[in-house]
Amino acid sequence: MTERRTRKRRTMFERDTELTAVDEALDQLTDPGPDAGGALLAFSGPAGLGKTTLLGEVRRRAHAKACTVLAARGGEQEQSQPFHVARQLIQPQLAGTSDAELREALGSWYSIVGPALGLCAAEQGAPPDPQGLRDGLDWVLTHLVVQRAPVALVLDDAHWADPESLSWLAAFAPRAEHLPLLLVVAYRPDELPAHAEAFRTLPGRAGHRPLTLAPLTAEAVSGLVREAVGEHADEAFCREAWAVTTGNPFEAVELTAKVRDKGLAPVEASAPLLRDLAAAQRGSGLVARLHSLGPSTVRFAWACAVLGTDIPRDLAARVAGLGTEEAVDATRRLRDARILSAAAEETAADEADEAGLEFVHPLIATAIYRAIPDALRVALHGKAAAAVVDAGLGPSAAARHLLETHPENDPWVVRTLREAAGENLRAGAPEAARRQLARALREPPDFDERAAVLYELGCASLLTEPANTVNHLRAALAEPFEDPALRQGIVIRLAQVLSHSDRLAAASECLAREIPHTQDVRGRLRLQSEQFMWDAFNAAEPDSPARSRRLAKLADRLSGRDLTERYVIGLRAWDACLRGEPVDVVLHHAGRVLETEFSWAYEDRGFEVPVLVAMVHMYADRPERAEELFEAGTAEFERQGWRGAHLSFAYSLRAYIRYRRGRLAEAEELARAGLRLAERVGRRTPVHWYAIAILVTTLLARGRADEAWELAREHEYGEPFPSAVVFPDSQTVYAELLLARGQAKAAAAELEAVDRRLTPRGIQNPSWCPWRLHLARAVAGEDPARARELAEEAVRRARAFGAASGIGQALRVAAEVAAPRDRAALLEEAVQVLSASPAAYELALALAALGEERGDAELLLRAVAGARACGADGLVARAAAALHVLGGTLPRGTVADQDPAPAR
Repeated sequence: MTERRTRKRRTMFERDTELTAVDEALDQLTDPGPDAGGALLAFSGPAGLGKTTLLGEVRRRAHAKACTVLAARGGEQEQSQPFHVARQLIQPQLAGTSDAELREALGSWYSIVGPALGLCAAEQGAPPDPQGLRDGLDWVLTHLVVQRAPVALVLDDAHWADPESLSWLAAFAPRAEHLPLLLVVAYRPDELPAHAEAFRTLPGRAGHRPLTLAPLTAEAVSGLVREAVGEHADEAFCREAWAVTTGNPFEAVELTAKVRDKGLAPVEASAPLLRDLAAAQRGSGLVARLHSLGPSTVRFAWACAVLGTDIPRDLAARVAGLGTEEAVDATRRLRDARILSAAAEETAADEADEAGLEFVHPLIATAIYRAIPDALRVALHGKAAAAVVDAGLGPSAAARHLLETHPENDPWVVRTLREAAGENLRAGAPEAARRQLARALREPPDFDERAAVLYELGCASLLTEPANTVNHLRAALAEPFEDPALRQGIVIRLAQVLSHSDRLAAASECLAREIPHTQDVRGRLRLQSEQFMWDAFNAAEPDSPARSRRLAKLADRLSGRDLTERYVIGLRAWDACLRGEPVDVVLHHAGRVLETEFSWAYEDRGFEVPVLVAMVHMYADRPERAEELFEAGTAEFERQGWRGAHLSFAYSLRAYIRYRRGRLAEAEELARAGLRLAERVGRRTPVHWYAIAILVTTLLARGRADEAWELAREHEYGEPFPSAVVFPDSQTVYAELLLARGQAKAAAAELEAVDRRLTPRGIQNPSWCPWRLHLARAVAGEDPARARELAEEAVRRARAFGAASGIGQALRVAAEVAAPRDRAALLEEAVQVLSASPAAYELALALAALGEERGDAELLLRAVAGARACGADGLVARAAAALHVLGGTLPRGTVADQDPAPAR
């Protein structure tokens, strides 16, 4: 970052409290003992109260204590340039690093954070999600801090920082106390954006809230005046200086400089002149003073105000329409007038010529920018856009200027904004891309380009404005254009955003309307595969059996020669699993999909089908294969920087696999990790439903029903349930929770609703959704005959599917509701079947039930051992209590030696 330059360091008046806080924080940061640690310091105050001077002193003192200093400043003109502040902080620390060294330093984060920080070009492929990018920036900054400790990070004018950088730093700020990092920010409190509220509310290590800078007292202004013009300045003169500047340090410094430059005697007789001198430093007075310097100097100052901060003089000259000599002369005049900062005393003349130009204070830059006539300001932004592109700074640097121009039907503007949006989208700044594409649309684009711009705008706003995305994509489809690939892309993206907005029926209808009009055979198959997928997730699909028949007919004649065919075959495997077709059929189709590489991160595909193919292996009692696929998919998500919904799904479903294997402690840990990620995405989103359902199921298995109930209440888990298919089924899990709380009637009502929802769709596999088994338990007290009928039907369907874990569970519950004479035989078969399955928790349940039924202490001992190995604490207590009733004991060391059936 280029610091504002001053001729010399002045005395800081009435900032002892702030400097004491800085010294304490730096002492704590650099303490070699165990009490060393970081802190957050925030300074707030209106413009001109000395925040920049104070932060300059922070940097000086940090350097004096051998700290690495990372410095950045927000800019009023650069707010729309994503990661502008983040680049100022991190780029200088990696300057001069070769690409190979950079790849080694950043590791797997290279392709995720590199484009955002301007360190490398974005690679082709799907961009990282915003959360993944923030995680990557967290890693890079943490890594730098640890490597170059102690570190002072100083951010000036935080209220003008770009949203992407500011939201990241605000979220990162609490970590400062746990790192060798002093994070110091300064901002104007009335202009701090909502997403940076953390700076306003977080206390530092010493309990500091943001320190508010106060105007200087009359005594301090007197000291400042006498330091500048001499100790002979009389009291009346000094008091008038305080009155006309209202104690504002910037105005007081500028006033004293003007007094010195004009040779004004600092006596009482001169005091009445101070008001006019002060007025010349701001507003109309400043503008009038600028105009007195001549038209070429005025144009140069306007160009600088448009360009912002750290301004290359040759670039400003081009925007102003000046030659090199004129630009040099204008720079000198503006420095003499204290409008542009003078070069630091230690800077050589040639270095000063190369250094970027800066205004003495943002107040001056703002006043000059706002004084530019409107039409001329717009024209200057247009010239600046062309100039930065010609200077090789790229379309993203030009885009912030084009956002300030008026539409003129210019193809170059549209092209530049589209290129900038593409860069920003791939770099992980979709909101910036959305602004740029919206502006491109107003230019407007050529007739045959409008659909493409609308499509790109829809892609950019997908995560932040789904409703507007739908409108943009529908508008794109309404445009007359001839590109069939573009039309297919628009339709697929529209179906995707409708589905993710819980409008699955609308997504299917959108695809159904397009399929008959698609001439290309492969294109039509792609649209069909998308429709099959969203129909599979639609819990209210009107004719699921007919769709299943069409899917089976199509998939069975496909060879799997390309990705689209394999997606169709993968959906066939999932549909067969839901409907309870034999395990061999399900695994046959899943195997066809996986004959060649099947990525979870194709740019133009969702990850849903790869997840479904992995899950059928779990239901088919192949959890090791399911975990292999999930581990590979999770690694792909992390490499892509997809650390929001994608990673939450991966963690939650891996937790479900561990639950089905009876590894409940591991399942709980993964489920909680999935829930933490889901909370970032938002409550009552699909990923949130998955996370809660799996965590509740796991807690119930561990015997913590009350905790599960509190979790459900906290997250509003209940009616209305999502219209998308969730596994485990949300309403069934809720009914199971009610059963655990003894609310059998309420549970039965929920399960009857599940029956009405799933049975017409042909979803009959109890291994996927054991609603019949739970309903049998719920009605057993009042209608034992119906309970037995439900359980028997579940056993029949589980046998038809053929997964041992599902058969064993169905037999165990059937025994629970069966006539006393039939229970033992059912439980014996359940134990036998489950012993050959990977379902260790289900086996422990069956052992406990059989041990209780027979009064067999040895079986109960095995049940206790199995339950302990699974982490099923409630079952351990139940089986141990039953063993105690039989007079059995649990000798120390005995249980650990009794191994349950191996969990495969």
